[in-house]
Amino acid sequence: MIESFALLRPLWFLALPVVAVLALRAAWRSAPLGDWAKAVDPHLMALLARRGAVLGGRRQANLAAALTAGLLALALTGPAVERPEASTFRNLDATVIVLDLSRSVTEGGHFKEARQAAQAVAEAAGTRSVALIVYAGDAYTALSPTGDRESLGTTLFALDADTVPDRGSHPERGLALARRTLAEANVVSGDVVLISDGDGIGQAAEREAAAIRDKGWQLHTLFVPAAKTLPPGAPRPDRAALDRLAAAGNGRAADIDGPQAVLDRVGASTAQHLAAGGYGVLAFADLGRWLLLLALLPALLLFRRSA
Repeated sequence: MIESFALLRPLWFLALPVVAVLALRAAWRSAPLGDWAKAVDPHLMALLARRGAVLGGRRQANLAAALTAGLLALALTGPAVERPEASTFRNLDATVIVLDLSRSVTEGGHFKEARQAAQAVAEAAGTRSVALIVYAGDAYTALSPTGDRESLGTTLFALDADTVPDRGSHPERGLALARRTLAEANVVSGDVVLISDGDGIGQAAEREAAAIRDKGWQLHTLFVPAAKTLPPGAPRPDRAALDRLAAAGNGRAADIDGPQAVLDRVGASTAQHLAAGGYGVLAFADLGRWLLLLALLPALLLFRRSA
């Protein structure tokens, strides 16, 4: 139940302490007549009081006003519960796996674990569609967005060092193809997961990460460590570059032997993904309107007639 609850506008919680302070001041520190006692001569005030011309203020009114303001602020935080039909929006939420097939990964000794990490990402995505892009010197779509996990597993098992004929390592091309894939599918909330050893990451890849972030999507990275003995001429892995790339893409970074941080983000519910992308109204029912009605009850006390 807790997982289906969310706050659509949590920054309004900052108003609650302000309301509390003002309520305490009004209820306990203010005089019944407010500042009139300071503005009017004491002898004149005493005379007016003896003639019955002075009616003291009610602290209850101050408390009613504070309670009304507090309920209004609480309503504006947007307490909401996940809509039962939120899962029907899964076509707006997709994941693209970008797998590095450059020589340093496929011959680096951990290619099997890299493919297993890709499979784990696909499983974490649940029923949402998943696409697979592979790259080395150039990038190719190995599998278009699909919900068929069996075909994805078969495709991953068939990948090897000769799948991509172009030598080199250009992750920016894989990221650009992932971005186009999400755009062509009109995906609202998308995750791109780059599985790589960090080779070839430069300004071009960081620009692609920023472009993915600007679309409201997220770029996560999974680091593939090197074997104890690298192939001759193979570049050394660069975990720091992958971390920077994930930060630029507003995502998470992890290792293939400990990918849980990335899997948790990819495995979040469709409602959570849509809310993060600014489409919370599709996924959550806002309960704030009912709190606004509740705030009318203490507000009515402010209009009570005095004798």
